[in-house]
Amino acid sequence: MVKKVCLLVTVLLLSLGLSGCLVGEGKYLKKVEEAESLDKSLTSLQQQYKVLSAENDTLKSTVEKLSKDLNTATKEKEKLLADNKELDKVLKAKSDTLSKNIADLRQKIAALEGENAALKDEIANLKKAKEEEVQKTSKTYEDLLEKMKSEISQGQVTISELKGKLTVNMVDAVLFDSGKAEVKPEGLVVLQKVVDIVKNIKDKAIRIEGHTDNDQIVGALAKKYPTNWELSAARAINVTRYLQQQGIDPLNLSAIAYGEFKPVADNTSREGKAKNRRIEIILVPKE
Repeated sequence: MVKKVCLLVTVLLLSLGLSGCLVGEGKYLKKVEEAESLDKSLTSLQQQYKVLSAENDTLKSTVEKLSKDLNTATKEKEKLLADNKELDKVLKAKSDTLSKNIADLRQKIAALEGENAALKDEIANLKKAKEEEVQKTSKTYEDLLEKMKSEISQGQVTISELKGKLTVNMVDAVLFDSGKAEVKPEGLVVLQKVVDIVKNIKDKAIRIEGHTDNDQIVGALAKKYPTNWELSAARAINVTRYLQQQGIDPLNLSAIAYGEFKPVADNTSREGKAKNRRIEIILVPKE
């Protein structure tokens, strides 16, 4: 800077010398002051330039950083948009699947409701049929009680009804002579009373069961009936044959022999043995 001032002064002196004019001291000093003022202004400007340059560098650095941040943010935004698009696809696929599942479930529910309604109707029909069956059985029971009240009062016949099963229990003496399997005439009269009540029943199976006491068959009778099995079977078959002869459908009939093996009383007494020697006519629902 000093060199510049000296150079300026030299130029001024040479200028004054060449022109042959003399410059006053005041004017010279004024020029020096102007030169110093310019120098100070230059210095100030240079300092401002440095400050501005530093600020500019800072701003450039900031701009560069912001540009990087913007670039990063842009990439993140693009990634988020891509992820969001993919998420939309996934959600739509799940939504479509759920909608289909819901539609399928609704169809199944509708089908089940239809089946449930049909089942309710079937149950109602079965219940009605069962009630009608019970009513029929009860009517048959009442008719038999009325028809056979004489035999019932004499203890020859008992009639019971339980859960749709109706049983007519006849002691053997009312139907058979001792040691015989053929139904005696008086027994046929009793059986006819049963026939009159059950002959029109088409929805029941009629089972005839033969039972004996535990006395062993001896003597000449043993040649025909070696055991109580044969005797109980013969008696049950003869009763069954009679029912068929009176017009009862044989498809509804069956004969079963139990011999001495299903007693209803104690075989150690005469009364018990008499109860065990019996024919049971049982009405049961068809299988």
